[in-house]
Amino acid sequence: MDLSSGPQNLNPTIYECTEERTTQASDFDNTVSDDIDRREIFDLIRTINDPEHPLTLEELNVVDLDGITIDNEMSTVRVQFRPTIPHCSMATLIGLSIRAKLIYTLPTRFKVGVNIIEGAHIQESQINKQLNDKERVTAALENNHLRAVVNRCITASDS
Repeated sequence: MDLSSGPQNLNPTIYECTEERTTQASDFDNTVSDDIDRREIFDLIRTINDPEHPLTLEELNVVDLDGITIDNEMSTVRVQFRPTIPHCSMATLIGLSIRAKLIYTLPTRFKVGVNIIEGAHIQESQINKQLNDKERVTAALENNHLRAVVNRCITASDS
């Protein structure tokens, strides 16, 4: 994965962001037990930075609420995303960033699945297989260079 070749999608469409979630006092009360919902998952991944552009995955419409399913009883989270172009060379890195952000922030009981939306990429089945292979993901996140790139993507910016 060559990050120095420059952006493939030179003029991406920028979408309007969802309004910030309104917090309530009960959100900060650790004595209240509540399920994690789709919006909470979306809030975790919406600010992930695109590896090619100074934009978030939400601004590029790579992730949205409709692509998130969660089952609290089965402790599963599934995120489907759509690369900005069907031949995006950064699709694996984007998926890895989504998966890493969820693995790092959700309780360990959750099993995380990340997939490209069907028909959104020319290599979706190969990429989906990589993103959901626990050993490949672990090996990728043990690679210092790749981990640094993922960390840059998942670290919120102040801009």
